[in-house]
Amino acid sequence: MRCPYCAADNTQVKDSRPTEDGAAIRRRRSCGVCGGRFTTFERVQLRELTVVKRSGKREPFDRDKLHRSVMIATRKRGIEEGTIDRMISGIVRQLEAGGESDVSAAHVGDLVMEALKAVDDVAYVRFASVYRNFSEARDFEAFVSELAETVSGRTAASPDDAPDRAPDGARS
Repeated sequence: MRCPYCAADNTQVKDSRPTEDGAAIRRRRSCGVCGGRFTTFERVQLRELTVVKRSGKREPFDRDKLHRSVMIATRKRGIEEGTIDRMISGIVRQLEAGGESDVSAAHVGDLVMEALKAVDDVAYVRFASVYRNFSEARDFEAFVSELAETVSGRTAASPDDAPDRAPDGARS
């Protein structure tokens, strides 16, 4: 593995451990030339995926790009990094298991929206605003009212049945 700081080929693995419920291996590495330390991840890749954009442009699937967009949507929402990593791994597994090497950007976006909706409604709306290209406040209003109808339909329990929460969000 080449050092990201000095580009030397002389790096050593200092520590390895499984992450993401055993779906990846996290390796801490050290450069023998400059002494820099960095982390790498090793994951199973079933097939090379290519994303086909709406314009027809094709580009290799980039897990890091997906991670960055999800991190923007979930910023300051208090969602654990592990939850986000598992969500992204699940999306990638769905794409790889789909049987096709070419996946549409719309399909990737739909999978992300579905996963975010299950994790956090605010992150879901944030991602949707970019993915669906909201241009006016009306777009948000229509989307949020649609979401509110969905949420009210899936929550049959009354607020009195919900567990009490302490001010810091912990159960009391």
